[in-house]
Amino acid sequence: ALPIWPTRFLNSSCLCVRNFSGYDCSACKPGWTGANCDQRVLAVRRNILELSPQERRRFISALDMAKRTTHPHYVIASRRYAEIMGPDGNTTQFENITIYNYFVWTHYYSVSKTFLGAGQESFGGIDFSHEGPAFLTWHRYHLLHLERDMQEMLQDPTFALPYWNFAIGGNECDICTDDYMGARSNFDSILLSSNSVFSNWQIVCESVEDYDSLGTICNSTEGGPIRRNPAGNVARPMVQRLPEPQDIALCLEVGLFDTPPFYSNSPESFRNTIEGYNDPSGKYDPSVRSLHNLAHLFLNGTGGQTHLSPNDPIFVLLHTFTDAVFDEWLRRHNADISVYPLENAPIGHNRQYNMVPFWPPISNNEMFVTAPENLGYMYEVQWPSRPLNVTEIISITVVAALVLVAVIFAAASCAVHRRRKDYLHQPLLGEQHPRYSEDYQRDATQSTV
Repeated sequence: ALPIWPTRFLNSSCLCVRNFSGYDCSACKPGWTGANCDQRVLAVRRNILELSPQERRRFISALDMAKRTTHPHYVIASRRYAEIMGPDGNTTQFENITIYNYFVWTHYYSVSKTFLGAGQESFGGIDFSHEGPAFLTWHRYHLLHLERDMQEMLQDPTFALPYWNFAIGGNECDICTDDYMGARSNFDSILLSSNSVFSNWQIVCESVEDYDSLGTICNSTEGGPIRRNPAGNVARPMVQRLPEPQDIALCLEVGLFDTPPFYSNSPESFRNTIEGYNDPSGKYDPSVRSLHNLAHLFLNGTGGQTHLSPNDPIFVLLHTFTDAVFDEWLRRHNADISVYPLENAPIGHNRQYNMVPFWPPISNNEMFVTAPENLGYMYEVQWPSRPLNVTEIISITVVAALVLVAVIFAAASCAVHRRRKDYLHQPLLGEQHPRYSEDYQRDATQSTV
């Protein structure tokens, strides 16, 4: 793949008008439906733990259906560009693939190494979907593509991918049960329970060593089962706990979308913070793994390996929540495309670059928009409030004390004014003037009530 993707492979595409989209303009843009793509539609992405049992079962069934349904529009290349026409130079090397496995394959392709030739070490310095500004825009479109594929499969334009709020702290995976994404097997602690449909899933794109040494690329061949061992990496205690709720609150306050060098060492960068290379407040620390990265590493298995991670369907839920944080950041900071780097980002990550390997072409700037107004979906999320720091607590205490003093002073002033008014209105004859001590005691009593 080249930065000028996709012109290495294709030299023209359809330019759709009005609300039509797709490789042949037969689909509708996100947020539109109907024969003429003139009816608004909004998919609502909700916390998977808040779905009704019926909604939950429907989602899990739909995922399993996508795993077994051949994609109606796309095939994948099974050989490198130089060999794409086959040994005889006349037989294209493409294969059918299922909807969900296509979702896995596109992610694998975006992080795959570049084969430099037999006997040479493959070049791994290019990642089109991580460690740069496009981390959020790439994964946003990745999810949107799957959601729209599943909407078409189900013939339901309102179908929405739910999310997993992974910022709950602790060392328990609350969705790792058979009612949700699969419990541990009773026979092998790193496999899934046979009571979960996901225990029958076989993964693709696992032969990374072969891809790098032989020059092959991932094809549609399925291999072993999903592996998962939440909080089980005893060699790295740091990744045995999930992020805390306040980590999200702190992350949302980081004011800059991204900062030079627009990479995994960018300080005070919202993108690098939610990706998980900065601590939640935005400070860069090479030893830190937080938020998105920490959630992946916590799963400790298929979901913790970049090239394999989408094989575990928790990937979908983890990334919808990451996208929800991104959308909330865009809203809170009223961010426009000018804050997204135009140049000097890693290859594939600049603002106007097309995202590899999606077709028809889609650029990063097209995904740097608020979702409800532009992309046809929204989130229902209760965002945590940020805990106060010491300086803020002191400031609030001082202000509260000043307010209290002002209230006491005002009350005392009113009491004195009332006493003077009472004195001026005493009858001139027939009554004794009140004694000072009695008046003081009365006013003092009133002022302390």
